[in-house]
Amino acid sequence: MAASEKAKAYNKKMFPYRETLFKQTDPEFIERFDNFAFDDVISTVDLDDISRFHAIIASLIGVGGVDEYRMMIAAAMRFGVTPAEIKEIAYQSVAYIGIGRAYPFLHATNEVFVENGIEMPLASAQTTTDENRREKGEQAQIEIFGEQMRGYAESGDKDTVHIRRWLAENCFGDYYTRKVLDYKKREMITFCFLAAQGGCEPQLISHIKANLRLGNDREYLIKIASQILPYIGYPRALNALACIEETTVKQR
Repeated sequence: MAASEKAKAYNKKMFPYRETLFKQTDPEFIERFDNFAFDDVISTVDLDDISRFHAIIASLIGVGGVDEYRMMIAAAMRFGVTPAEIKEIAYQSVAYIGIGRAYPFLHATNEVFVENGIEMPLASAQTTTDENRREKGEQAQIEIFGEQMRGYAESGDKDTVHIRRWLAENCFGDYYTRKVLDYKKREMITFCFLAAQGGCEPQLISHIKANLRLGNDREYLIKIASQILPYIGYPRALNALACIEETTVKQR
């Protein structure tokens, strides 16, 4: 079975200056994988290039695929994804996978940027200060999840209120308020982080609701889950689809 013409053309656009060694060592595997990921999936999942690569990049971080990430962020820039967008995805991942797993991705990003002559640091995208990060973070939570988030940072059990405060200040105040990516895009990216790492179904359902509220509808989320399947595998992609179904079934 040979690689299809569409898979070969897409691969050439992503990686014009390199050819995988798998063609010599594992030709049967790479032909099947390329035909699936770069023909079947691309032909079936109708997404613009930017959204497609944002989803792939975020899913690779969530699943821990740093070697593939290196290649795909270089490819993403050839399809129009900006260095600033890649940085924002990497930064936001820290809130969802922790610095322990995000650390190699931050370094990989910098290494690829150096290889491509991208000067760092990039222009600042920060919009909050130490004084207003909680206020701005809470406002972001309200705009994303709804009015029920007002006062959430100070609500509930006093023994755990600091976590809710950190969610407002750090997760939303430090990351979501940054420039470059809007809330709608950031919620799609969060969907990918959570779907890819698995074991986060309650949070995934919560963020599916946020995606829907912002206009990333059921059809779109199914496209995203379908697009990232080659990078995260069937079990986690099917879990994501089940969460979409559980969240949207009452709407139909």
